[in-house]
Amino acid sequence: MKTSLKLLFWLPRIIVILAILFVSIFAFDSFSSERTVWQNAGAFLMHLIPSFILAGILIIAWKWEMVGGIILILVGLVFSVLLFITNFGRNHSVWISLSIVLMLCLPFVLAGVLFLISSQRKKKELAGI
Repeated sequence: MKTSLKLLFWLPRIIVILAILFVSIFAFDSFSSERTVWQNAGAFLMHLIPSFILAGILIIAWKWEMVGGIILILVGLVFSVLLFITNFGRNHSVWISLSIVLMLCLPFVLAGVLFLISSQRKKKELAGI
């Protein structure tokens, strides 16, 4: 496998893993000293549900790059809109809302595009073009 294909294989996977880890950090906000250990554990697991879903999407993308790439792009775009509306309603700043959207959603869209490109490059490589 050529170096460019190896990079195109690993780069979207690394981006998604790092983005999932970043999203998972926000689950630590669920801990409270007013709750029991079990309540905190339950709240923590509830806050990790998006990370589990994203990990499932990564597994799909790992196996089927084209399907996973499309799903990642759709997830990134849908959450961009939802996240922008939610944040703009809270802080009434377009720039702050856009920066939050870019920080949280852009990695998934970028990785989705890279998965699609990787899938196309592999098809061309197998076809001998």
